[in-house]
Amino acid sequence: MARSTALAMIAVALLGFALTACGRMGPLSLPPGATTDQAPKTRAYAPDGTPIIPPEQKKKLPIDWLLN
Repeated sequence: MARSTALAMIAVALLGFALTACGRMGPLSLPPGATTDQAPKTRAYAPDGTPIIPPEQKKKLPIDWLLN
């Protein structure tokens, strides 16, 4: 009984890993009726290669005290 349960759990885990690889890489497709007239947002980068984040996008999270 325990062996069949363990094998079933392994099979479900392997199936889950296989299904997570399904999909395509790239940008999301547009919803029906959407236009592509908008210019894409570009990011500014500092000389050292790190992205420059505008101040309004810096959001504090409750876990920040633990990470800082």
